[in-house]
Amino acid sequence: MSRLQTLPYELQQSFHNHSVLKVITGLNNFDKNLVQNVARSAAIGGADLLDIACCPDLVRAAIEISDVPVCVSSVEPEHFPDAIKAGALMIEIGNFDSFYPQGRFFDAEEVLELTVKSRELLPNVVMSVTVPHLLPLDQQSKLALDLIDAGADVIQTEGGTSAQPSQPGALGLIEKAAPTLAAVHTILNSFSDLGCEVPVLCASGLSTVTVPMALGIGASGVGVGTAINKLDTQLEMIAMIRALKEATINSKAKGIVSDIVS
Repeated sequence: MSRLQTLPYELQQSFHNHSVLKVITGLNNFDKNLVQNVARSAAIGGADLLDIACCPDLVRAAIEISDVPVCVSSVEPEHFPDAIKAGALMIEIGNFDSFYPQGRFFDAEEVLELTVKSRELLPNVVMSVTVPHLLPLDQQSKLALDLIDAGADVIQTEGGTSAQPSQPGALGLIEKAAPTLAAVHTILNSFSDLGCEVPVLCASGLSTVTVPMALGIGASGVGVGTAINKLDTQLEMIAMIRALKEATINSKAKGIVSDIVS
């Protein structure tokens, strides 16, 4: 049995249907009030997964008010076990966006080492690993395959922080998402060549405009953080999460229609 089969049935189905919506509060965000607001909004809005900083107190605070499965993110593997004991169901190495402004970068070797150590600590827990977007695309693909060999169950992409949109509106949103979309496309092509079926989540810089694009090129789901966390009220957060979830459902529906027509 794969580790993914240990997840709640509804989340397994979302992975299978390529419709996972992961709401991200941030690897370095330890604001309990924000995490609880986002957790509550995620539950009401229909999110499939909540990704928060790796802190047992935050995990307990989130599951106290929300039934959305919790994934904890960190770049310090030794912190994962206590968060799992507190109720988290998944671990995530990355994403790394919050470190780049500090001048902290992660190369392929370091990410692979973090993956190996995390798997040794938690051999039976579902693990997602982010591929740093600063690597050239061919190296991102190679690292993704190496991460799977090291025990990763899910691969995640990133790239929103490097994009500098030059246009307003929808065109700017597409420009913002271009790096992470390109990473998904390249990694999935390399997976296909080798018959690999590990899920890939597309994250960083996404919006309701680009979520369908990510799913359309084969991502199993999307991760969205800033578009939600920057909002001022819980009502706005719920509305945004619902819009993002609707985008994943509509994308899946369009894919089914396309398959029938073809």
